[in-house]
Amino acid sequence: MTPFRLKILTPERVLYDGEVQSVIVRTTVGDKGILAHHEPYVAALGIGQAKIKTAEGADRIGAVSSGIVEVTDEKTTILAQSFEWADEIDVARAERARETAEEHLRQYKDDQRKLDIAEFKLKRAINRISIAGRK
Repeated sequence: MTPFRLKILTPERVLYDGEVQSVIVRTTVGDKGILAHHEPYVAALGIGQAKIKTAEGADRIGAVSSGIVEVTDEKTTILAQSFEWADEIDVARAERARETAEEHLRQYKDDQRKLDIAEFKLKRAINRISIAGRK
C-alpha cells in the first residue's frame, strides 16, 4: 500500500505525525476508511475508535471522542477533543468516569442538559474501556 501522512492532534498535544498505510475512523454518520490518494473530505467525528495501520504495518487503536477528520492531497488530519491510544488508557479512571456518569443519569432526570452531558460522558467512558480491551 502507498503510505500517506497522518497527523493526530488534541488541544493538549500532537499524538501522531507520520506515515501510515490506512486510517479508519468513526464519523457521526458511520465508519470511514482512508487510503492514500483519497478524495478531499471533511467530517465530524463521534465517539468511537480510530484504527491506524502504520507504514511499517503495525496496527494502532485509539479512543476518540468528538472532533473532525480532514483529508487533503498533502495529509489526513484528525483533530479530536480527546484521543487516547489503547495502551495509554487508564481503565480504572475510565471505570470511575462510567460510574459517575451512570449516577448522574439517575440524579438528573428532570434536567435535559445535564442528562445529555451525563450520556455523552457515559458513552465516552464505555468507549475508552472497550478500546483498552483491544490493546
